[in-house]
Amino acid sequence: MLKDGKIWIANTEAGENVFLLPKMANRHGLVAGATGTGKTITLKVLAESFSDMGVPVFLADVKGDLSGMVQEGKDSEDMQKRIQKFGLSEAGFEYKKYPATFWDVFGQKGIPLRTTISEMGPLLLARILGLNDLQKDILTIAFKIADDEGLLLVDTKDLKALLNYISENRNDFAAEYGNVSPVSVAAIVRSIVALEMAGGEDFFFEPALDIKDWFITDSDGRGMINILDSTSLINNGTLYATFLLWMMSELFETLPEVGDADKPKMVFFFDEAHLLFKDAPKLLIDKIEQVVKLIRSKGVGIYFVTQNPKDIPDGVLAQLGNKIQHALHAYTPSDMKAVKAAADSFRENPEFKTADVIQELGTGEAVCSFLMEDGTPSVCQKVKILPPQSLMGGIDDLTRQKEINSSRFYEKYFEPHDPDSAYEFLERKGIAKAEEEAKFKEEEAARKAKEKEEALAAKEEAKKKAAEDRKKKQTAKTIGNSVVGTVGREVGKSVGGKFGKFGKTLGGNLGASLGRGILSTLFKS
Repeated sequence: MLKDGKIWIANTEAGENVFLLPKMANRHGLVAGATGTGKTITLKVLAESFSDMGVPVFLADVKGDLSGMVQEGKDSEDMQKRIQKFGLSEAGFEYKKYPATFWDVFGQKGIPLRTTISEMGPLLLARILGLNDLQKDILTIAFKIADDEGLLLVDTKDLKALLNYISENRNDFAAEYGNVSPVSVAAIVRSIVALEMAGGEDFFFEPALDIKDWFITDSDGRGMINILDSTSLINNGTLYATFLLWMMSELFETLPEVGDADKPKMVFFFDEAHLLFKDAPKLLIDKIEQVVKLIRSKGVGIYFVTQNPKDIPDGVLAQLGNKIQHALHAYTPSDMKAVKAAADSFRENPEFKTADVIQELGTGEAVCSFLMEDGTPSVCQKVKILPPQSLMGGIDDLTRQKEINSSRFYEKYFEPHDPDSAYEFLERKGIAKAEEEAKFKEEEAARKAKEKEEALAAKEEAKKKAAEDRKKKQTAKTIGNSVVGTVGREVGKSVGGKFGKFGKTLGGNLGASLGRGILSTLFKS
């Protein structure tokens, strides 16, 4: 709630107002505490206040109970007591609804929220896929090849097609990009398929989110509250964490420097923040720390919501100047150590022992410390958090769908679009190659068939000619036998006639036989 241009977040036990200064809100913050201690209410009060100030808000709705911000709060006896106790009536407290846009990575409980493979980049994608160092290097090579060859990577099928193309043509790429193992490529593809099964197939698509669409206000000048439904997304901690990191990186790369402004340009609340850092490699944690450290100069405030401050790496925790600590319970020495660490992160109040107070806090109570005008943290105070002005709890599906359909971004983002990208290009290239190979095979088969046909024709021709030659020889032989036989017979008769009639006959027969024998020898030769 706003009061005197400041965010009134709580009251001390003595009834003093506790404020978060708008100009210090982009110095980031932490809302921590065990389950059921009031973190969600604190988040709502902060989000409502930023919206009233004209600052757009993003928040992840893990449990589904932040959707009630689109409806007015309901009066009750308990609420009247709290309103009276805090003196809210005099300050202008009223039940009201807030402008909100519902988003959902899976497109079920909000407008589909998408990005592309190219915009995600190899570093974040390697994490979401759970790749080892070798596989990460191959994925980086794949992105480099896509850039060099002008291939657009939009969805998961684009990336799979590219990886398979690189594997099949690895010898062509080896000289410039290094060796690519088909085994490693196959492992990456399997990880992509697993991601598709977990919902990644819907997340990587066009139209991709234009982050500038979150920087809007309603007709009354109140900042839009962008609610990401994370009730399903939270089941895939890696996808949830990678999405949040991508979003921070996108903001950092998109927004201009603004320096110290009177109020933030936008504020983000990351619920279940421990998932952002769980099992994350040092390289990724360093990246998160860098973004958190530098993004405040872009006018963006980031507030991590988690159960225990120890969930946040020290390098990131050191950047969180505004802290609200709800109750922590210590049942083991390890728990006690965590409580002490949380207490030590505050500037000590001489009036109480912070570690003891943190364990004694009731629901809706907290120990808090906000940055003062000079940028130094205030002494921690025990406070009671104000109630929200919107509905506490969730809304029904019908109301949610009505809000989704009436959003100005429904038409822009609801229908997916599959552009002509790497998959289609490589498919055409593969078809062209296959057609070229098929044409070559067809021409080769035709050439061989023609050669075979010509060989058979030549063989038939030779066979026909041989038959004709044999026939000619046989005819000539027959005629020759007749002629030579006749001539030989006449010569034999002439010679044998000197010996009488018998000699004439014998000579004729011998002459004919001798002539035919000579002729037969000539034809054989």
